[in-house]
Amino acid sequence: MLDSRAVNSPQPVSAPAGPADVDLNVSVGTLLFQNPVIAASGTFGYGVEFAELVDLDRLGGIVVKGLSAQPMAGASAPRIWDTPSGMVNAIGLQNIGVRAFVAEKLPLLRRYHTLVIANVFGRCVEDYLEVIRVLNDAEGVSAYELNVSCPNVDKGGAEFGSDPAILAGIVSEAKRAAVRPLWVKLAPTVGFIGVMAKAAEDAGADALTIANTYPALCLDPHTRKSRLGSTTGGLSGPAIKPITMRLVNEASRAVKLPIVGLGGIETPGDIVEYMAAGASAVQVGTAHFVDPRASERLVRGLEKWCQDDNTLRLSELRGSLQKS
Repeated sequence: MLDSRAVNSPQPVSAPAGPADVDLNVSVGTLLFQNPVIAASGTFGYGVEFAELVDLDRLGGIVVKGLSAQPMAGASAPRIWDTPSGMVNAIGLQNIGVRAFVAEKLPLLRRYHTLVIANVFGRCVEDYLEVIRVLNDAEGVSAYELNVSCPNVDKGGAEFGSDPAILAGIVSEAKRAAVRPLWVKLAPTVGFIGVMAKAAEDAGADALTIANTYPALCLDPHTRKSRLGSTTGGLSGPAIKPITMRLVNEASRAVKLPIVGLGGIETPGDIVEYMAAGASAVQVGTAHFVDPRASERLVRGLEKWCQDDNTLRLSELRGSLQKS
């Protein structure tokens, strides 16, 4: 027999179901990011320039413009040319130098909770180490990202990232000098990304960024001259996404290191694809030239994408690539 008290007692009314909370947190080694959207080096200035347009605290992280030991003027103009589904750029690594960055830009960046990663480059090993030593004494940087696509003047101009032994040498030296996690930004054109990824891992890298831009050339058919002041440049944008995503997947099967993927990310779905291919987080670059708010927009869009897909913990998508 039913208990009449249970039948007649008022029952609690449930609140209308709303969108489920989504956990966008991701880890890259020991670093915890509030979401996987990181502004890529060279496309977001030093971060502070975007503060009036973008809520920097909404981003997972910011990789600042590449830093050298001394200021650099960069390449001659023109520096950027549109291409189908992307662009070619030749900025020439223009920057104010690491000491000016620490004195002028970093104090402003410390106002925000977003993690700051310093991109580091040089023409010889000592150049890299000098930048790292200056940054070691500065507060507000969470990690270093080595740009190994620079020519090594001590090795006849060969890029640091073009040979496993040269790559291992610069990574091991930088790792010994660094007091923070060390990411290595690999070149996409080596043809054996797994070998280079393993060389970086064995030398002490804490994470990999895959990948840099692809060497490219744009010509004016009438003058037969380059569209860029420095003749060649780097191709980026949606056109390179499928190629780079394959590199991310190949590297993820060769090493245990976390991978940050970048190349052609414009939509929340692009982020999910990279993570399924093996990336722990992503960097957004060329999209900022179309929409300076692209990174913040992607954070909002990713949250909605996860709600629509019933994905409550984004990090669980990493490496979820399904075979046909």
